[in-house]
Amino acid sequence: MEIIPSIANYFGVTIDELFGYKNDRENKIESVVAKINEMNAENNGVDINISECIGLAREAMLEFPGNEKVMLSLASVLYNAGYVRYGEHHLIDADGYNVYDTARHREYTEWKEAISLYEKLLKTLPEGELRQRTVRELMQLYQNTGEHMRALSLIETLPSIHGAREFLRINGCDGKMQAEAYGEALLKTVRASAELMIGTIFSCGQTMSPSEKVNGIRSAIGIFDHVCTDGNYGTHNVYIARMYTLLSLYLWLDGKHDEAFEALDCSLEHFKLFDQWFESETPTYTAPLIRLVKIEKIQGNVNTGADHESLSEDWPWWRVPEYSLVKTQIQSDPRWQAWVEKTKQ
Repeated sequence: MEIIPSIANYFGVTIDELFGYKNDRENKIESVVAKINEMNAENNGVDINISECIGLAREAMLEFPGNEKVMLSLASVLYNAGYVRYGEHHLIDADGYNVYDTARHREYTEWKEAISLYEKLLKTLPEGELRQRTVRELMQLYQNTGEHMRALSLIETLPSIHGAREFLRINGCDGKMQAEAYGEALLKTVRASAELMIGTIFSCGQTMSPSEKVNGIRSAIGIFDHVCTDGNYGTHNVYIARMYTLLSLYLWLDGKHDEAFEALDCSLEHFKLFDQWFESETPTYTAPLIRLVKIEKIQGNVNTGADHESLSEDWPWWRVPEYSLVKTQIQSDPRWQAWVEKTKQ
C-alpha cells in the first residue's frame, strides 16, 4: 500500500485511475447530470417534476461533493424552479419603463441558493462552455433580483461582442470553412438582434404605444428574411412563432382584432414548418448565405420549446404587463376557440 502513490506517479496517473475508478466515476457523473438536465428541460414554464429534479440534484451533490458539473446542474434546476413555481414579475416605474419586481424576486429561496452556487462556481471554473452557461444564468438572476452593480462588475471581466467565438472562428479558417463560419455567425447574430429588439420593447414599457410595439415586433420577425431568403428558417421557426403570438397581443391592444388572429395563424404555421423541417432526415438551411451551416440533429422538440399543441396555454409566451387585460378579451372572442382547435390538429 505504501508504494501505490509511487506507482501512480511513475505512470503519470492518479491513484483512482491506477485502479480504474476514474472512468466509472466520470461516467456516473455524466449520466446523472444528463438525467438532471433532461428532467429540468421538461419543466418548460410549468412545474412538471421540479421537486423530483431538485431532489436528484441534491443527492448527486452528496455523492459527488464539489463536482462542478453537478453543482451547475443543481444551480440550473433552482434557477428554473423560481420561474415555474412563482414566475417572473414586472412593474412600471415612474417614467413608464418596465422594471423587474426585484423585491418579490429576492424572496425566492431557490434563486438565493442558485446565486450562491453560481458565484462559487465562477471561482473555479475555467474558460469554456460551463463557465459561459454559469455567467448567462447568473446574469439573469442578478437582473431579476436587482443586483445591478454585481452584474456590471462581472460584465467588465467578459470580452466584447467581437471577442465571441462565433466571430473569432471566421478569422481562424479560410475558404469553404470560413464561408461556413460567416454563415453561422450571421444566423446567431440575426437571432440575437431579434431578441434584442423584443427585449427593448419590453424594457420601454408604457413609453411605447401598442402600434409602435407592433411595428417593432414585425421588424424583429422580418430580420430573419434578410438571411433566410427562401423561407427556410429551420430551428428559428419556433422563435418566430413565439414572436407572432406576442404580436397578436399588441395588435389586439391596437384595436386590430382581425390582424391579431391572422398573427395567431402565422404562429401555428411556423410551428408546423418547424415540425416538417425537424422530421426530415437531414434538416439543413438552404438560403445561399447560410446553406453551408451544419446542423446537429436535435434530440426531441423539448430542447427547442416547440410544441404547437400547448400554443394556446403558452400564449403569448412572454408574461408582459398587458397580458391579463388582453387575455380575457381575446379569449372571449369565438375565433379564439376555433384557433385552439387548430393547434390540436
